[in-house]
Amino acid sequence: MAVSLRKLEVFTTVAKLGSVTQAAKQLLLSQSAVSMSLADLENHHNGELFIRSGRTLILNDRGKLLLPLAEEILKQTLDFVRHLESSALEPTGELTIGASTTIGNYLLPLLIANFSKRYPKARITMKVGNTELISDSLEQGQIDLALIEGTCRIKNLRQVHWRDDQLVIIAAPDHPWVEKGEVKSQELQEAEWIIRETGSGTREVFEHALGVSLNQRSTVIELGHTEAIKKAVEAGLGVSCLSQLAVQRELDLGVLVAITTPLDLSRSLTLLLPDSEYQSPLLKAGLEMLLPENDG
Repeated sequence: MAVSLRKLEVFTTVAKLGSVTQAAKQLLLSQSAVSMSLADLENHHNGELFIRSGRTLILNDRGKLLLPLAEEILKQTLDFVRHLESSALEPTGELTIGASTTIGNYLLPLLIANFSKRYPKARITMKVGNTELISDSLEQGQIDLALIEGTCRIKNLRQVHWRDDQLVIIAAPDHPWVEKGEVKSQELQEAEWIIRETGSGTREVFEHALGVSLNQRSTVIELGHTEAIKKAVEAGLGVSCLSQLAVQRELDLGVLVAITTPLDLSRSLTLLLPDSEYQSPLLKAGLEMLLPENDG
């Protein structure tokens, strides 16, 4: 037989007051209702909880063992209700955002810092990975929303245009391409490339613009981290294509150079959401952070 919260409340109140009469007054119940609740608790669970001395009830050893557990259950229930009510009114709790690499490293940190200052009872955690990994994580319910750089092929996710981005071909300052006005498509296809792994949104957009797949080419080095790619290009190991957001600092310092090409390397960054009408106050606040001119 399941133990109701009401029976636990009766048990702890009688234990504290030592009297059915006083417990009934505090709980706004009849004495018979309190007595019946105690009787059900004891009779259906194989033993008494109190020593009865006239009208006074004193916990026996079994009752003393169970009282702290009952009090903890009631406390946790009260905490649950408080959080339930407060979270329906203001952003509270943890929001997990998935982001593909460029977004997670170069766009989200400042937004998250500002969000945390505005909503001190809420917390954002970030999961960073390539577009394919982040899209899958959202579909599986491991994250609450996602921001990706590539194409999402999962049909049951809502897709909203977030921002525009521009990729750029980069090379070391002493690379032969730096002296050219514009590098032609054929030269691009034959170059030694240092690129992101399959599943990356940056790689997907680049290969689409280039018009060829670079899979299994001996002149291609795959690296899973943007910073590693930048260092490899700077060291003269090849050329690459990355978001301008990721390389702007190096371009300004002159340690990397942007190469002019005929490729269209513009792309859209996309916000992904579960296909659900309900949005908690926390999720709404997160969307307001990301889409300040949109109602979410």
